[in-house]
Amino acid sequence: MNAELLIMFTLDCDRAYLYAHPERELTAEDLARCDEVLARRATGVPAQYITGHQEFWGLDFIVSPAVLIPRPETEHVVEAVLEVAKADARGHPARHQLRIVDVGTGAGAIALALAKELPTAEIHATEISSEALDVARANAARHELTSRIDFHETDLLSGLPTASFDIVVSNPPYVGESEEDSVQLEVRKFEPRNAVFAGPTGVEVIERMIPQAREALAPGGWLVFEISGTIADRVRNLLSSWDEVEFRNDLQGIARVAIAEKQRVVKRVELSNLL
Repeated sequence: MNAELLIMFTLDCDRAYLYAHPERELTAEDLARCDEVLARRATGVPAQYITGHQEFWGLDFIVSPAVLIPRPETEHVVEAVLEVAKADARGHPARHQLRIVDVGTGAGAIALALAKELPTAEIHATEISSEALDVARANAARHELTSRIDFHETDLLSGLPTASFDIVVSNPPYVGESEEDSVQLEVRKFEPRNAVFAGPTGVEVIERMIPQAREALAPGGWLVFEISGTIADRVRNLLSSWDEVEFRNDLQGIARVAIAEKQRVVKRVELSNLL
């Protein structure tokens, strides 16, 4: 797949043209460009950073070393949010416009996918990196979704209004520094470290995000975020006080998405305590 992407990039063509014209002969300029691209790839530079593009949820995203490369596994997060949104619509037919915030948006993959699928929702996206936010804004512009997404340069949910959102969604850093040797070399070497590694154990960012999400969510709101199997048990403990906690696996059977509902109403005081 990487080779195909690089050839299409080198020849400035799409996949259909590539397979429809096997007889095309490469010019000296084509060969020189191909050699340059292969030399960069041989050093470990991800193909997506060479081409500057990555597909996610049927959308073409601009990517650069300022952002984590969107991955197919994260589409499970989008799927979970869409299910939650549909359930919310059935349970609250007269509810106000759905308000969603994507925390740590990176290239804007989750936010744009949700804006595409939920045309009436109000979408917000936060990002601590100004360079990453520039990429996300560029992606929103090229897909004509700028008016649909409010971008905020901030750390997690800092500064956003409390009890305001129906869904908080995120693909946070969740790899522990102790796991670094098990991470692909090209990820360790080229992708933004603060978008991959959360700290020594892998749950440091999630530990900060969960209480902020509780404050930002309206009663009965949902928190949906990506995880890995190595931190699933610790995340379950962090969500022990939430309602309707669920974990979903990816296609390889690995825990990939955590879903939790904020308590809908204040628990009723036991009658015996009033007597």
